Formats: sequence, C-alpha cells, structure tokens
Amino acid sequence: MDASPGSALPGRDWHPAVTVASVVVRDGRLLLVEERIEGRLVLNQPAGHLDPGESLVQAAVREALEETGWEIAVESFIGAYQWHAPGGQQYLRFAFGATAVAHDPARSLDEGIERAVWLTPAELRARAAEHRSPLVWQVAADWLAGRRQPLSLLQWLP
Repeated sequence: MDASPGSALPGRDWHPAVTVASVVVRDGRLLLVEERIEGRLVLNQPAGHLDPGESLVQAAVREALEETGWEIAVESFIGAYQWHAPGGQQYLRFAFGATAVAHDPARSLDEGIERAVWLTPAELRARAAEHRSPLVWQVAADWLAGRRQPLSLLQWLP
C-alpha cells in the first residue's frame, strides 16, 4: 500500500479539484485576473473548476468568458499540473494556450473577480508575491518556453 503523504487510504473518499486555466496572449501580453481570495488581491490566469457535463476545452472557454469578459479560442494544450495546496486541498489543473477573439466590456465578471488585466511576462514575474498559487507562473513559463501540444491529446467521451 502506498503510504506517501497525500495518498488515498482504503475507505477514504479522496477527490482532487479538477481545474482548467488558459494562457491568453495578445500583443505580447498575458490575460490575467485580479481576484479577491480571503480578503487578499491575487493574480491568476482565467481559471476555474470543471463543471459536470462539459469537456476540459469547454470549461476553459466558459471560465475565460465568466472571469474576463473575453471570448477565447483554445488552440493548444500546455500540460497537466498536480498541486498540493498548503491547506491540504489537491488540484489537478489542465492548462491551455488560447487567443483573444472578442471582448464584452459590459459583461459582469464572476464574484470575487476585481478586473481583468493584460501584463507582460516580466510584469507577471515581478508580481510573483501576488500569484494565487505557484501554478500561475509555472503554466505561463511553460507556455513562454514553447510548450504547446495538440488538443487531440485530450479525448472527451460524453
């Protein structure tokens, strides 16, 4: 039996949070959200939880629209990331590369989202203390390094 930290034990109900995130690039800038978490303003990619009945790509498109007002076109799969948060929750994040298609400035953003911002990679890196999690920079850095896989790596069987 695997007794490593965070491993599921027999009889224990364990479910990591499945999330999606998108690196959206326009004119050399990355689309981020400033969101308030427990009173603290943090930076994150447009990201959120996978909802029942949707594919990972559908979730990425929906989350970007809900959090930024931007319609996006998902073009590539950056990678899958597993993170164990300090509070004990575990996350499995699927990250995508996307382009901005159209913006609806009148659209209300999700609760907790203060605003969408476009930052250069250097500006994002300089604000590392404000990142919601280490996943924010890791996903961006992987995209910047050219990590882009075809969407065909992901299979959805509804």
